[in-house]
Amino acid sequence: MKKALLFFVLMGALVIQSEAQEKGDARLHALATYGLRFGEFGAGAGAEFFFADKFALMPSFVKYFPEVGNSSNLSFDLRYYVTEGPSQLYFMAGYSQTFQNNQPGQPGVKQNYVGANVGVGAYIVLTEWVGLSTEFKFQSQFRQEPGFRIGLAFPL
Repeated sequence: MKKALLFFVLMGALVIQSEAQEKGDARLHALATYGLRFGEFGAGAGAEFFFADKFALMPSFVKYFPEVGNSSNLSFDLRYYVTEGPSQLYFMAGYSQTFQNNQPGQPGVKQNYVGANVGVGAYIVLTEWVGLSTEFKFQSQFRQEPGFRIGLAFPL
């Protein structure tokens, strides 16, 4: 209930302003993720850099919290923004590598899976110094898990 209330308060604080995605812009991201297939939560961070107008690169690292073992994911995504303004929609595709160990402390059980990411997301301007970042992403490697990401983005 508290999370839902906080979400609506943040959405109510939305400031209507235009903010373009121009070459040289950057954002830092603090994010949380939830996988739909296995129901695992994760927390992570990323940095987004616009190398051309409407095109950004976003490397990110997420640490998952499975019931047994440990897991993390490194992603390097290319984003293309199709809209500008207070709500910025983008499509993304990229590289993903998952590191997994289902039996910590046992030698030889670490696994690495490499694959691709595809998805869609939105950046919603809340104030000049913070925005809401949402994303729906599918990862093609071994687990083949679709998931949601939500977080805060801080323009630099």
